[in-house]
Amino acid sequence: MNRIDQLLDSLPEDVTVLKADGFDRAILGYEESTYRLIYSVSICIEILEEEGMSTEDALDHFYYNVQGAYVGEQTPIWCNDLY
Repeated sequence: MNRIDQLLDSLPEDVTVLKADGFDRAILGYEESTYRLIYSVSICIEILEEEGMSTEDALDHFYYNVQGAYVGEQTPIWCNDLY
């Protein structure tokens, strides 16, 4: 069982989490009162670059299409760790 599966298995059964497709490796943890997943922005950018995007394109895509998408109360939290 990988780290993400262990994390999700540790949550209460009645909790629903929303995962960002393709970014499992960027999950840092979850916020304890809402159970929203927390993602590393720098790892998300790295993943997009590994898929063939330039850094500029990865940043544009991430901020507009990923972080900029509100998908309800369980919208993930994005930890800006680029510095």
